[in-house]
Amino acid sequence: MQSFLSRILASGLLGASLALASLSAWAAPAWRLPPDGIKLEGAEKQAYMAGQMDALFRRHNAHAAEVPFEAPDGWGYDSLCLDGLKVERLENTAMPNDVIVLQLHGGGYIGPLHDRYRSLAVKQGVLAKARAVYMVNYRLAPKHTYPAALEDALKVYEYLLRHGARPENIIVFGDSAGGNLALAMALALKKRRLPQPRAMVLISPWTTLETNLPSRSANAERDLVLGKTNKAMYDEVSNPSYGGKLPASSPALSPIHADLSGLAPMLVQVGGYEMFLDDGMELLKKAAADGAKITLTVYPVMPHDFALVLPEMQESVDSFKEIRSFLENTR
Repeated sequence: MQSFLSRILASGLLGASLALASLSAWAAPAWRLPPDGIKLEGAEKQAYMAGQMDALFRRHNAHAAEVPFEAPDGWGYDSLCLDGLKVERLENTAMPNDVIVLQLHGGGYIGPLHDRYRSLAVKQGVLAKARAVYMVNYRLAPKHTYPAALEDALKVYEYLLRHGARPENIIVFGDSAGGNLALAMALALKKRRLPQPRAMVLISPWTTLETNLPSRSANAERDLVLGKTNKAMYDEVSNPSYGGKLPASSPALSPIHADLSGLAPMLVQVGGYEMFLDDGMELLKKAAADGAKITLTVYPVMPHDFALVLPEMQESVDSFKEIRSFLENTR
């Protein structure tokens, strides 16, 4: 069977420029889902996570480089440009299917795609048994406000459809602001009468740019990732810049106020100590009321986006296993 990448190359890309040169050398074998992770309880768990987050924030504030991302052995890594929009791509040519992961990264709409997300993309590709993973470098606030990121996400999704991808083979992953973007994209697809993807995996999704949900204040001290210990992101969530002049309650920014009927099946994972806990709860209630298929799992005492920043924890391993099972059941 001709690979999806081969079909794209044969199509001439319709104006998109493809960087064929590998962006990294071959590296280690691809990530494999471990059977178990680090198991801690109570104060010991919170102390461990606090230490890991403190080290992460100190490295970030000092602009210290982490281990550079390298594509796994046997995987291709390149980029393409769609009318000025950079999209990075990983391809596992050994996978005998045309399943595609579309990753919409988080970061409060102000943080860029970075190596931690590239490493996460490998995990997502493995869990989805995907042949290709596309990572969207969407435009960022505050310079680019709504609907800039949405336009960029739609551009990539429509590009995939034009170049032979079948919607039933597309799986959308979105975490935090990327979860908000994934929902906004799905709603825009419905409005344009375009097909929905096979499934959406939403990790700690930011489902409303409003700031009045109880967990936003109740977990502000306990959330070690998005809370007050991370001042830049805490301030952004408390006063979002992406919405521009649009009211925060608008369904375009807060999909819990939109009609969610007809959307793809959703898996939502949130941490019990995170500020977006109620974002997930409200999404569950609205989606269920609208007849959408949705599964919500709350991982007790975990912070925002824990599988991204603490992938070694048992809860993160459990979340990966749940994603794998969910995707296997949506075929």
